[in-house]
Amino acid sequence: MDDFWNTLTEIGKYFVENTGLAIVRTIAFLVLGLVVIKIVQTIVRSGTLKSSKLDKSASTFIYSVVTVVLYIALIVVLISSLGFSTAGIIAGFSAVALAIALALKDSLASLANGVIIIFTKPFKKGDYVQIGEYDGLIQDIRLFNTKILTYDNEEVIIPNNEILSTKIINYFSMPLRRVKIDFCVPYDTDIEKVKKIVLQCVIDYKYTVQTPEPGVVIEDFGESTLQFSARAWVPSENYWDALYDLRELLLAALREQGIKKPTNRLEVTLQQGREDASGLEKESGK
Repeated sequence: MDDFWNTLTEIGKYFVENTGLAIVRTIAFLVLGLVVIKIVQTIVRSGTLKSSKLDKSASTFIYSVVTVVLYIALIVVLISSLGFSTAGIIAGFSAVALAIALALKDSLASLANGVIIIFTKPFKKGDYVQIGEYDGLIQDIRLFNTKILTYDNEEVIIPNNEILSTKIINYFSMPLRRVKIDFCVPYDTDIEKVKKIVLQCVIDYKYTVQTPEPGVVIEDFGESTLQFSARAWVPSENYWDALYDLRELLLAALREQGIKKPTNRLEVTLQQGREDASGLEKESGK
């Protein structure tokens, strides 16, 4: 009986000094690790959200990456604390990661491009852009794709790996855009009168800014008309309103002053010599 209790005592002592101690140490590491992760998450979230150089998408991405890295590090520490070798586990993770990378290479390319878009910021939410054949307002920038809402109220989702491989035009990247309206008048129209009427109309428009200065110039000489161009600078968000409003205002102002849109004319000149020749041919035919 004594031998039994001695054996049981030895087993308990061995368990406490080795396995039990490892379990207690692992639990302590787990609690401490979770506390550290929460603290780091709070610091990262606060720092990224307050930064003026990062938008919401970039802040969310940084927070997610930091969280994943911290949890992976905690798992490795816990496994090592239990006495297991981490070399095999890391090798297994590497093999699985390689297989996943090969299977999801297109998605990973979109992910990488999404990271580039988030940090280089060629556009942001609310910008009016043209990406390839699509144009519209940026609704959302995600890690794998970007969502655009067209003016026909169509939602277009473009993979990020296609965005950086095509031409991008951001119409809202600058605060001002130039509105250019071309129109024609007959050659016999008073040029100075036309320029004065159109320029005053452009200056008086509600969205026109005075710096840069608006202007009216002769764009080209047509076959039967003078081709003018009216130019005005407006806030980027008011570009389309200004374009269509100014077309109507300029047309109304010119009509009010009696200047109408020219029509194509074809002038035919008959030469006297040819008429006489045709007359002789008719007489000789008789």
